[in-house]
Amino acid sequence: MADWKDTLNLPRTGFPMKANLPATEPETLARWTSMDLYGKIQAARAGAPKFVLHDGPPYANGQIHLGTALNKILKDFVVKSRSMAGFDAPYVPGYDCHGLPIELKVDRELGAKKRDMNTADFRRACRAYAERFIGVMTIEFQRLGIFGDWEHPYLTMNFRYQAAIARALGRFVEQGLV
Repeated sequence: MADWKDTLNLPRTGFPMKANLPATEPETLARWTSMDLYGKIQAARAGAPKFVLHDGPPYANGQIHLGTALNKILKDFVVKSRSMAGFDAPYVPGYDCHGLPIELKVDRELGAKKRDMNTADFRRACRAYAERFIGVMTIEFQRLGIFGDWEHPYLTMNFRYQAAIARALGRFVEQGLV
């Protein structure tokens, strides 16, 4: 039997034709992390005109899906293109850690145990659930090649963020707007 690849006039390359992603993807991500690629990009753009993309964060209520992946990838294209155009374009990833989508998932996970829980315990369970999926989603977004300040994400369950919201609401009440 003939080896058909020898009958074709294909270019010879110095890289393998097989991507072998199970091996090369972790190596690439580790290399980017070890060289602090995002940090170097940010340092190179320091002092340049700012471009800030205000990212509406996804709920931290499960693994990413096609919608969340497409949303993040498109935003990453915008941020990277602005950076390549000479702007200081930082990206702070964020997660919405409150609300019905998380509560419904926790409710399903707890099942009948929820009836024996008080409100504070249920809220702690929701916080733990969101924390778990912040980690999962962060890894999944990084695997898509999305650059950002993953060590310091914007989290709506951050107590400082919640305090700022309470202060702002207080100012609205003081002004008679509520």
